[in-house]
Amino acid sequence: MAKSVHSQLLKILQQEDINFLLTNRIPRRLATRWMGWFSRIESPALTRASIAVWRLFADLDLTESKKASFRSLRDCFTRALRAGARPLDDDPATLVSPCDGIVGACGTVRGTELFQAKGFPYRLEDLLIDPQLVETYRDGTYVTLRLTSSMYHRFHAPHDATVERVTYVSGDTWNVNPIALKRVERLFCRNERAVLRLRLASGGHPVTLVPVAAILVASIRLHFLDVVMNMNYRGAADIACSTRVRRGDELGWFEHGSTIIVFAPRGFRLCDGIADGTKIRMGQRLMVLP
Repeated sequence: MAKSVHSQLLKILQQEDINFLLTNRIPRRLATRWMGWFSRIESPALTRASIAVWRLFADLDLTESKKASFRSLRDCFTRALRAGARPLDDDPATLVSPCDGIVGACGTVRGTELFQAKGFPYRLEDLLIDPQLVETYRDGTYVTLRLTSSMYHRFHAPHDATVERVTYVSGDTWNVNPIALKRVERLFCRNERAVLRLRLASGGHPVTLVPVAAILVASIRLHFLDVVMNMNYRGAADIACSTRVRRGDELGWFEHGSTIIVFAPRGFRLCDGIADGTKIRMGQRLMVLP
């Protein structure tokens, strides 16, 4: 009986019109603020019940989690993994994936145009804002990595590098699932996001990560900055820093599923097997350096 109800719920939620209505045509910012409050409630019983409900709608696997019990739903969302759960590819000529995810649109930036989904282009100018940064990735390579709600939500350095600057861009909280990406133009450019500029230790190549927040998420935590970037953030939009990181070092986390877009300049290429729909784990090969 329970399996039948579960299957029916999933079937209903997978219908595009219903999914889009339930996850977008609601007060998105209000829902996100409420979820932020609810997920921080520290109650073992409430947390267990919330995780049980979560499992009705997602394939949540906690076997790799560093701990078996959680103080709150947020504690589960932002869980760390056991040592060795994400082995790193050790080829210094590659960038590794900064996170677990499903590959979305990827490939070569055509001038300054790229895609969020087939038939839905957007421009670097609208996403990155800074004209100089736009020129850095003109005709470059990009890959979109979508984190589902049940995935590991922390993200890591794709190579030995220095984080040189972080730009915070306030915005909306549209869902970033494939259904919304096919319906909302320039979605990534509308949503709240951070632009992390890295300089690789090998060759000095610039690489940029753009974590994009979404409904129920809108909170990006970066370990090397003593701030949480969310809808309440009122600090500097542009933050200079000089933080050295090693390949695989943890950079921060989302407080739910979302998206990270990785940009590299001309000369980089996607590794074999990286294509729309590919599932990838943090630490696996993503791009080849020039």
